[in-house]
Amino acid sequence: MKIGIACYPTYGGSGVVAAELGKALAERGHQIHFISYAMPIRLDGFSGNIVYHEVEVSNYPLFDFPLYTPALASKIVEVSKFEQLDILHAHYAIPHATSAYLAKQILGSSGPQIVTTLHGTDITLVGLEPSYLPVMKFSIEQSDGVTAVSRFLKEKTLTNYNINKDIRVIPNFIDPEKYKRIDSSALCGSIVSKGEKVLIHVSNFRQVKRVPDVIRIFHLVQQKIPSKLLLVGDGPDRSNCEKLVRELDIVNDVKFLGKQSELVPLLSASDLFLIPSQSESFGLSALEAMACEIPVISSSVGGLPELVAHGETGYIAEIGDVERMAKYAVDLLTNEARYKLFAAAARKRAIEVFAADKVVDQYEQYYEQILSEKSVPAK
Repeated sequence: MKIGIACYPTYGGSGVVAAELGKALAERGHQIHFISYAMPIRLDGFSGNIVYHEVEVSNYPLFDFPLYTPALASKIVEVSKFEQLDILHAHYAIPHATSAYLAKQILGSSGPQIVTTLHGTDITLVGLEPSYLPVMKFSIEQSDGVTAVSRFLKEKTLTNYNINKDIRVIPNFIDPEKYKRIDSSALCGSIVSKGEKVLIHVSNFRQVKRVPDVIRIFHLVQQKIPSKLLLVGDGPDRSNCEKLVRELDIVNDVKFLGKQSELVPLLSASDLFLIPSQSESFGLSALEAMACEIPVISSSVGGLPELVAHGETGYIAEIGDVERMAKYAVDLLTNEARYKLFAAAARKRAIEVFAADKVVDQYEQYYEQILSEKSVPAK
């Protein structure tokens, strides 16, 4: 198949999944065309089956804001015409599904089938803005196929937008060969002292991630277990988090590592992953941790209960219940036999349910279904 992928090129989950899916599809022989305003961060290395098409947005004094949606639509038209795309896969509904719809109207019957994948905040946050909601609803309904990364997100979409549309749940995925525990003894020596445990959190440091809760959980854990906390990522809440660390007088025990492109060494040096989010449509960072044999302590929101098996691969608590999450962490880190069972179960679940091969199979089958349903123009 010839597949176009419209996505954000940034560190966010939608861009990561889009890039990894494109690479996996290319390895299977499909021709992949990425369409975005910058090279996707995860699009590393060379593949003869992958082409990147940059969307150029002109800036005119008349316009207060760059007009990305029409520019993206025009680029989709151009790529579709010259490459004869079968599928245009839009990751994150706004503006990608909207631009894909515009492009298909221009191309007519020769245009590709549109598959839109809903990733989370496009539905739970952005799309609920009154200025976007009608366009969001229309773009989803006009897509030829729609997928969501969790059952939670599917139900949220159907309820919030009153959409009469079949939505296929296809979860996020990991490459088990890339995300696996490696020898991290050298890194551990530079981070922790002998006998200390390492807790880790990875996010974009937005309020919805509740990173201050991560710090408070760690503070309680540290009072009972010698430990360090690794905070990976950056974002608007980082300054508040650094202030909280100073107030709690744990500056020497909390490492702010900023954005990191290589997570496996850091995950391999860690013992527990904390994700106490207020909203989480899937929890890709938690899945990556599980694949590296790290039990997860999470909140009971969104798609996290579909990922974390409570009492098996980690523990789940209510939003904001810092004391409960800290208790779970201490119980797990002080029981070596139980910890080993949880760590092994986390890796097993990541491979058996969320391995790339199994999930990419689902996307291939869905593409084929959507293509088989393509309407034949009336004569």
